[in-house]
Amino acid sequence: MNDHADDIQTGDLLKVLDITRAMAATEDLDTLLTLVIERGMELLDAERATVFLYESETNQLVSRVAAGTDEIRIPADAGIAGATAKSGCVVNIPDAYADDRFNSDVDKQTGFRTRNILSVPMHGYDGKLVGVLQVLNYPAGGADLQAHEIMLAETLAAQAGVAIQRATLIGHYLDKQQMQRAMKIAQEIQRDLLPDSPPELDGFEVAGFNKPADETGGDTYDFLPLGDGRCMFTVADATGHGIGPALVIAETRAILRAICLQGADVSTVLATANNMLVEDLDGGLFVTCFLGVLDSASDCLHYASAGHGPMLFYDAAGGQFTSVPATSIPLGVMEDMPYDETIDYTFNSGDFAVIFTDGFFEAADGEGEEFGIDRAMQLLAANRDKPPAEMIELLHVAISDFTTGQPQADDLTAIIIKKL
Repeated sequence: MNDHADDIQTGDLLKVLDITRAMAATEDLDTLLTLVIERGMELLDAERATVFLYESETNQLVSRVAAGTDEIRIPADAGIAGATAKSGCVVNIPDAYADDRFNSDVDKQTGFRTRNILSVPMHGYDGKLVGVLQVLNYPAGGADLQAHEIMLAETLAAQAGVAIQRATLIGHYLDKQQMQRAMKIAQEIQRDLLPDSPPELDGFEVAGFNKPADETGGDTYDFLPLGDGRCMFTVADATGHGIGPALVIAETRAILRAICLQGADVSTVLATANNMLVEDLDGGLFVTCFLGVLDSASDCLHYASAGHGPMLFYDAAGGQFTSVPATSIPLGVMEDMPYDETIDYTFNSGDFAVIFTDGFFEAADGEGEEFGIDRAMQLLAANRDKPPAEMIELLHVAISDFTTGQPQADDLTAIIIKKL
């Protein structure tokens, strides 16, 4: 009898070893959970089994995969599974319906009759709770359950806990890798939407600059030649930064280009774009947008600004800047807004316009002091004889030095249009 019992116990342990090997070779979490449930039922000769995973964020136990039921969510301190998780010990329920902690709703939904429950905690390699393994209707269950059966369940749960924790970590790593690849693609697409080079306009030199605060940003600038020495200039800034605003700003760019190429004037372009964005954007989201058309033959920039400002215009003859506010509210805020207020600015020799996003002048040092408009104007005036691209780069370097040790808080985008 003893030799026969020893043979049975040795065989059971070999089955656990076989299950452990199978778990070690499985990296997909759902596949692993199915393996634990199916092989666990086979090992313990149970009619059903459930693996509850512990979610620390919600403090819930969740059955992603269960034999005979859909997903179940319960508080981590409720019911038999909760008692197991809280105590960290095996809970043996000889008669499920005689225990107040038992929830019979699942039985009522499925028509299954739970007689007994063996509930075992699962811990990871670091001792943290991973979840709870429950087997139902184990034939030797209840008061007759022997130490060997409990040991088998504990051994299986211990191996499963480590395997599940490993699979979860691998899953998180793969998700992170996939997200990074997706973000890199989004970054490349957004970078490709920026102009390859500045437009060639008689008597003018132009430069643009963009540096997102994250992998993707909510700012953009654009140059769109319109023929006959005319060119559209855009600087736009969607609320926030990251992938959401990046999608919004890509849509905005496409809308502005499509309408402008139809020959519409600045006011019509902004009004039409506004109505389209109002329809698409959720409340609280909007886009500030400078839109101008430069006619190099007349040296005149015809523009309007939907909430985007200030805009800086440098008068070379007078040696001073004029700071101009926005002419109307941002795009996407209110339907049927008129953008009729436009401005004509005529360049003279040495004059230049600076259109940048608020990331430049709102950049702050460790004490919270902002770089500000005045510092930007002083630096640009001191370097007024340099090419626009060099002027922007010097401004960027000055801001980086000013905010040393602080992460870039917002996207940085600018264009400078200079009359030679």
